[in-house]
Amino acid sequence: MIFFAVFSLFPFYFLIKSSLMPGVEIMRNGVTFDINFSKVNLNNYFTLFTARNGIYYYWYWNSIAITVIFTVLSLFLSSLVGYGFAKYEFKFKNFLFLLVLGIMMIPVEILILPLYKLTVFLKIINTYWGVILPFVVSPFAIFFFRQYAQDIPKDFMDAGRIDGCNDFGIFFKIMVPLMKPAFGAMAILQTMGCWNNFVWPLIALRSNKMFTLPIGLSSLLAPYGNNYDMLMAGAVIAVIPIIIVYLFFQKYFISGLTGGIKG
Repeated sequence: MIFFAVFSLFPFYFLIKSSLMPGVEIMRNGVTFDINFSKVNLNNYFTLFTARNGIYYYWYWNSIAITVIFTVLSLFLSSLVGYGFAKYEFKFKNFLFLLVLGIMMIPVEILILPLYKLTVFLKIINTYWGVILPFVVSPFAIFFFRQYAQDIPKDFMDAGRIDGCNDFGIFFKIMVPLMKPAFGAMAILQTMGCWNNFVWPLIALRSNKMFTLPIGLSSLLAPYGNNYDMLMAGAVIAVIPIIIVYLFFQKYFISGLTGGIKG
């Protein structure tokens, strides 16, 4: 376990070390454990936040705003659909669930063209909503919440109805607290997926100030010059929100992935 932990942490070590070195040193020495302390400084971070009139602030804010809105909406809508599939009987239920499973098997690349035409038709291209709405209801999240909700006994729902709760009251007051581990695990997965998403934001966003961090950082690498020093510094700061989210939801992560309440 110690070996695997060190092996997993080495990329972070190299990332932080490289962010404190001039770009020439990165190209000269490559991947190495050695640190030349005479070259260590914070110039890369200063340059990152001051270059191009502080464009990195815009990239960072765009990523935070899109990720927060996307994660909240995705958890809310996907949990409702998954809960509905698990606990309610309705016409064409099995057929619709098979459609959800079928969509999970379709590569995202096949959906890009029709989704792009849809966003242009709705006039939400180059906006936050153009990035968020096409993927806000995730088939995987629906399947995940459905599997988790199936393990929760229906006795909780019956007790809620006896106490006078309607269907939405049962969901928000009873089911959501019982599904906290599922929400915690899916919050981590959805946040990471949205934060690191590159292909769709690259297509849906056009102006430089609307770029998210993955697109903005990739623009630092060009055929006429590669700013690896700024790229490393930007990547270090970009990792921080994901670490915070994981630390906040980690206690729910394992229990959320292993199933719901037994009984």
